Amino acid sequence: MQWEGISEFVNVAETESFTQASNKLAISTAQVSRQVSALEQRLNIKLFYRTTRKVSLTEEGRVFYQHCRGVLDGLDAAQRAVTNLQSKPQGKIKLTAPITYGEQQILPLINNFMMQYKDIEVTAYLSNQQLDLVDESFDLAIRLGKLSDSSMMAKKLAERTNYVCASPAYIDKYGLPHSLSELDKHSCLLGTRDYWHFNDAGKEKNIRVAGRLRYNSGFGLVDAALKGLGIVQLPDYYIKDQLKKGNLITILDNYKVPDEGIWAIYPQNRHLSPKIRLLVDYLVAHLS
Repeated sequence: MQWEGISEFVNVAETESFTQASNKLAISTAQVSRQVSALEQRLNIKLFYRTTRKVSLTEEGRVFYQHCRGVLDGLDAAQRAVTNLQSKPQGKIKLTAPITYGEQQILPLINNFMMQYKDIEVTAYLSNQQLDLVDESFDLAIRLGKLSDSSMMAKKLAERTNYVCASPAYIDKYGLPHSLSELDKHSCLLGTRDYWHFNDAGKEKNIRVAGRLRYNSGFGLVDAALKGLGIVQLPDYYIKDQLKKGNLITILDNYKVPDEGIWAIYPQNRHLSPKIRLLVDYLVAHLS
């Protein structure tokens, strides 16, 4: 008896709809409603506020949901653990990643991953916005730099290095800045922010920079730097090939910030399924 209505309750809580919950569970809306009502009667508490337009959790419902979600996740994990001992990884994975890093680094690796695991389906949505993993039903997200959302679990995949660099032609014409204070004498190629990150004697500093060019495109900034239009600060995956060829030269290396993390994050109340864990381990191995 204590298990009856739990699955129905969790699905209604996550979809905020009895109809959508019934569709997910492949049972009638009336049956979902009966099971949730019976659960409320057994607990002697009201789990949902119900209106004609919306269903939302009560305070008691939110507390009960957190515990029930963990219990169902544990049950799912136990079932997967035994069924996957003799089965191949399979199923759907939905993830999100930043646009440029996703295009350059993540999607090619996912393509290789899918060539190896034929029964896995992947949906990837590239966006520079930090999307809500729970509301958008993402299994995981790739995030760059410092993490701000402490409600998520995180696994470090690799690290990135930020460089300040310029073309040899620019350096020959305008010279090298040797300190942060000299940046205001140079043309700086701006992205979406008015400042650059530096490490000065062990302390992180944000230095405001200026120039006559601003793009929200890393590749556009690289092209501008190659053509001698100014100095740029960008992560390594934009410029590593140009640095190897000598088309760009790093400057102000004494002020370089420590490497930043590249992370796979997923909701705290979800256990990584075998297919997700397999993909995360694959990314760790190949990005490193």
